[in-house]
Amino acid sequence: MRIELTVNGATHEVDDVWEGESLLYALRERMGLPGSKNACEQGECGSCTVYLDGLPVCSCLVAAGQAVGREVTTVEGLSAQGELHRVQQAFVQAGAVQCGFCTPGLIVTTHDLLERNPQPSDPEIREALAGNLCRCTGYEKIMDAVRLAARTEERSR
Repeated sequence: MRIELTVNGATHEVDDVWEGESLLYALRERMGLPGSKNACEQGECGSCTVYLDGLPVCSCLVAAGQAVGREVTTVEGLSAQGELHRVQQAFVQAGAVQCGFCTPGLIVTTHDLLERNPQPSDPEIREALAGNLCRCTGYEKIMDAVRLAARTEERSR
């Protein structure tokens, strides 16, 4: 079947989508947006987190057809005009990117946290990131990145 999706502000027609196909698969394999990662396929790791109508969701749990008529924003869509978003920059600057598999989901989740709470405490950061698993780190560099992004936002006001 053919579906029409709005992803990162642009309309895309996607062909040959089968009925149970995940949004994650459609994004990565049919639309060439490899940012969201496919790890657990069970909504447990957070590596495939995207925004769906402004809310973060695990795209592996959303059928592609459920996204028709809705707005999808991936990690690629957070950058603007070739410039990384401040959250993306903070992850690079803090050294929070190791293998990179969990990074897109962590960035989308951090973006969502800072949109809701521009100056989160460490317990609030941990709570927000609880659904994102990383096998490479002890999470300290990730915490540093979130703190750095929050400070960057504070200075830009």
